[in-house]
Amino acid sequence: MSTRYSRQELFQPIGKEGQKRLLASKVVIIGAGALGTASAEMLVRAGVGSVTIADRDYIEWSNLQRQQLYTEQDVQDRLPKAVAAEARLKQVNSGVHVRGIVLDVTPQNIDELVRGASIVVDATDNFEVRMIANDAAIKQGIPFLYGACVASYGVQFTVIPGETPCLHCLLEHLPAQGMTCDTAGIISPVVQQVAAYQVADALKWLTGYEVTPILRSFDLWTNERSDIRSVSSLKKAQCPSCGLKTFPFLSYDRRAKADVLCGRNTVQIRSAADIPPSLKEVALRLKEAGMDVLENPHLLSCQKDEFKLVLFKDGRALVHGTSDIAKARTIYHQWIG
Repeated sequence: MSTRYSRQELFQPIGKEGQKRLLASKVVIIGAGALGTASAEMLVRAGVGSVTIADRDYIEWSNLQRQQLYTEQDVQDRLPKAVAAEARLKQVNSGVHVRGIVLDVTPQNIDELVRGASIVVDATDNFEVRMIANDAAIKQGIPFLYGACVASYGVQFTVIPGETPCLHCLLEHLPAQGMTCDTAGIISPVVQQVAAYQVADALKWLTGYEVTPILRSFDLWTNERSDIRSVSSLKKAQCPSCGLKTFPFLSYDRRAKADVLCGRNTVQIRSAADIPPSLKEVALRLKEAGMDVLENPHLLSCQKDEFKLVLFKDGRALVHGTSDIAKARTIYHQWIG
């Protein structure tokens, strides 16, 4: 065991003292999908003392192409991602305290989830939870490692409270949130690239090194990339999250509201977005993903497997085929973005 981290300790910027810092650190990862599993495995192998990974979903066959901790047996057993991730990570490094939590992250539970963390890693697959995590990290003064990927495109930025712009400041500089892996697909190399940037910044911060804030975006298929290094100018004094510190996404009013419709095996979701999604744009994305879409000026509907989604012009949606609010939210974010 004394040689376990020897190669990492030979890396001069980390060394033995840096390794001690890692062993004393606590990382919280929100999401146990592609980015979450990639980041979690690297951090656990690196010897971060405590790693908590939270996710509300279970493992499906389509996950195995890029979510590296899971196996076919996990799919057959219908295991929650957080449960399977914890089991696998403990096999990877028994010296790390690993905790998997099956959890739908909300404004009500996020503060407790991230309290005491050295750093928070963003590995969620929906915009709403990402903004909740951003606000909670800013509120508690914890660095927040934003990362996202879809198709062959990735983006990454490390938010350092009090120094850099936060994710709320950067909204107009980030790619459109409409595309999802369910509508545009994804290739695994872009996952590894985003996770590599996130974990590299995590290792720097946790071992006491300065993190240079860079808003990175790249497309591995077209070999295009863009780095914004002068990010200080993007920080907004009137940002509700890091400027005014009103933390709007920790308010229940900013969360998409969901209700089970009595006797109908249907969940209704009301979007919290200021501007409802465009029916035409959503219909186009769903058609490009191979779904059959019926539409008129008032609504669109599409069906996949046992689930049917109806999206209205005002942004309200009905998810038929389930009375599970967490599952309905997942379908909504996968299909609508």
